[in-house]
Amino acid sequence: MTDELAWGRAVALHGRIEQELAKALQRRHGLGLSEYRALGKLAATEKGVLRMQELAEAIGLNQSSVSRMVVRLEDGGMTERDPCENDRRGVYTCITSEGRKRHAETEPTYRAVLAAALDKAGGDPDLAGAVTALRGA
Repeated sequence: MTDELAWGRAVALHGRIEQELAKALQRRHGLGLSEYRALGKLAATEKGVLRMQELAEAIGLNQSSVSRMVVRLEDGGMTERDPCENDRRGVYTCITSEGRKRHAETEPTYRAVLAAALDKAGGDPDLAGAVTALRGA
């Protein structure tokens, strides 16, 4: 198998899984996939705080997209912004207790949909090898 074919299958698998996760999280919890991931990254830190740039890098979005997403999370009471004392240009985003609660409520859906979507993709002969490699990693 060529690198291009292998990569194409990985991209197809990624797209299929992301679509199913996004649809389920939005429908069942009113939370976007990037928002869920941001809350997860924040909840996983010791103090529940990341600089906006660190959050952007952690979830694979650009600074502008993360800023808009954090506004939505703030509007929902799930995060708060905090200016950086040492760098006036820097801004931290902090998860709130509501954000931790929403992430905890949403996590079982994420895990179940991810497992089901991978199982389903594993039945596709074009994607079965990618699923096996991913799960074996």
